[in-house]
Amino acid sequence: MYINNDDFETWMQKLSKKLTEIGQDLKSLINTSDVFDEDEKILDNQDMAFLLKVSKRTLQRYRSDGKLRYFMIGHKTYYRVNDVREFVREHADVQTYRNFERKHPKAKDEDKTDE
Repeated sequence: MYINNDDFETWMQKLSKKLTEIGQDLKSLINTSDVFDEDEKILDNQDMAFLLKVSKRTLQRYRSDGKLRYFMIGHKTYYRVNDVREFVREHADVQTYRNFERKHPKAKDEDKTDE
């Protein structure tokens, strides 16, 4: 297969643009300490599905119904642990809530704000 120089340049520009977008998304994730508090963590869709033992489609339904807060970077969905804690407290069974609290304990300062 032969690719002329113009086609090659066009493809390289597209590739460069896409890599720049990916780099910006990664930079956003790496610099989450600038955006979130030190004790705040984020979970992605895979983490959430595993944690709650539900499918990614179920997570989509929770998001669409407004039950589960989320944010997106690029085309990837993320959840703040504090938002997940609130969701689990309101919508999950006791065992799921206990498992979540065991894996993601509250910061000591958060206990004071909940009272």
